[in-house]
Amino acid sequence: MNPAMLIAKTGVQAQDAKLQAIANNLANVNTTGFKRDRVVFADLFYQVDKQPGAQTADNTVSNGVQLGNGVGIVGTQKVFTNGAIQTTGQSLDVAVSGNGFIQVRRPDGTPAYTRAGQLQVDSNGVLANSQGLPLVPQITVPNNALSITVGENGMVSAAVPGAVAPTELGQLTLTTFVNPAGLQALGDNLYQETAASGTPNEGKAGDGGAFGKFKQGALEGSNVQVVEEMVDMIAAQRTYEMNTKVLSAADNMLQYLSQAAR
Repeated sequence: MNPAMLIAKTGVQAQDAKLQAIANNLANVNTTGFKRDRVVFADLFYQVDKQPGAQTADNTVSNGVQLGNGVGIVGTQKVFTNGAIQTTGQSLDVAVSGNGFIQVRRPDGTPAYTRAGQLQVDSNGVLANSQGLPLVPQITVPNNALSITVGENGMVSAAVPGAVAPTELGQLTLTTFVNPAGLQALGDNLYQETAASGTPNEGKAGDGGAFGKFKQGALEGSNVQVVEEMVDMIAAQRTYEMNTKVLSAADNMLQYLSQAAR
């Protein structure tokens, strides 16, 4: 078989994976706190027919003969640039402006992290995310609370009947990672710590500039840029077509050889 066919096959597979990532990005253009994916490629191993730097018969140095074997997917990465802050006017909507994730507790007790600040109060009065997972640290809202306020530093307070000053309910914290691109995406706007992300670093919002700030009555939108994704989609489509043309050319060469051998 012509090696060009196998190489072109890797190119087709690579562009198919890239198109899948682009499709997912565009599908989540309106998903709160969504971070776009990008696919990382690398060239595959090389077939070395002549070692670079080897001396030839006339005592000159050869550049060598190295034939590539295509492209492979190294991995996918989440791009954690900030999305646009969109004002909603809802008191339980909280956007994170800057670095950091809101920590929640999953049903099995393990932590997860999110940038989506669509909060709610569950049946037990506990502040939770939109999937009903309680925030960490846990904050309980009194049944007679008239309103809830979330400060930029994450302090949650409530106005209750008979009290002159708001009652402090607890402190929302933010969690950062050395390599957020290494987090595992779980779906439902949730991420999980991995060995690649590093250990979580929890702190107070706005502390030392390492952590972002909370914006009440707003949500962070997706960081997907539609025009950029459309341009990438066109480029992926054209690259896909070029690789299929290589497949056709290699097939025609084999067909010619088989006819000549008759």
